[in-house]
Amino acid sequence: MCVQRLLGLMLLALSGVVCAATSDKEDEIRRQRMVREIEADVMRTGIRLGKNVLETPVLDAMRTVPRHAFVQQTLRRLAYDNRPLPIGHGQTISQPYIVAVMTDLLDVDKDDRVLEVGTGSGYQAAILAELVQHVYSMEIIPALAEEVRERLQQLGYTNITLRLGDGYYGWEEHAPFDAIMVTAAASHIPASLLRQLKPGGRMVIPVGSPFLTQHLMLVHKNTAGQITTRQVLPVAFVPLMGKH
Repeated sequence: MCVQRLLGLMLLALSGVVCAATSDKEDEIRRQRMVREIEADVMRTGIRLGKNVLETPVLDAMRTVPRHAFVQQTLRRLAYDNRPLPIGHGQTISQPYIVAVMTDLLDVDKDDRVLEVGTGSGYQAAILAELVQHVYSMEIIPALAEEVRERLQQLGYTNITLRLGDGYYGWEEHAPFDAIMVTAAASHIPASLLRQLKPGGRMVIPVGSPFLTQHLMLVHKNTAGQITTRQVLPVAFVPLMGKH
């Protein structure tokens, strides 16, 4: 190999490293800005949420998880905008504000086991995995499930277990769960998920028609097994799929 070509390859490799480092730095700056925008939105919607500030561990998780790794490369420059983005197959990655609010509403602890219905891009599962002992996540679209499995493996998440299946019926083998999150809109709160929620546990689920008003609902099962619900926010989610 001639000296000029060797030098050229070395310069090209060095350039790639510099570009990657620059891009990572830019993503870090955008991620911090995203969290500031979430905090501002929480202040504006504090009356509905019942609080003006989200819990610190939730915000730390939002600062940590690289959202750009969960969107198409062509959308990387938009990854930290505070809005939903398409991920293919008629699905979206939720707005960061909504992800943060739903996570905060679950009020999880580090020893908790959480069921997520609707893996999607895997971003919400990754956020939860930063906060709990284990996340059990179900996805009904085969292509998405395979993509997410590879993505989470590459990112090093070992406390997320994925399953291809209809999340409406939950995951009986691993129930009961300390918390349940549903990331698609259902017409009602599934009784199967209520049964799989531990006494004292919480569920967050969007309820409503895809073409009418949906509401983010906080469901609480007390230690006696009694269920209470609270409407939190009007939202817009893709519909929960399945045979139901």
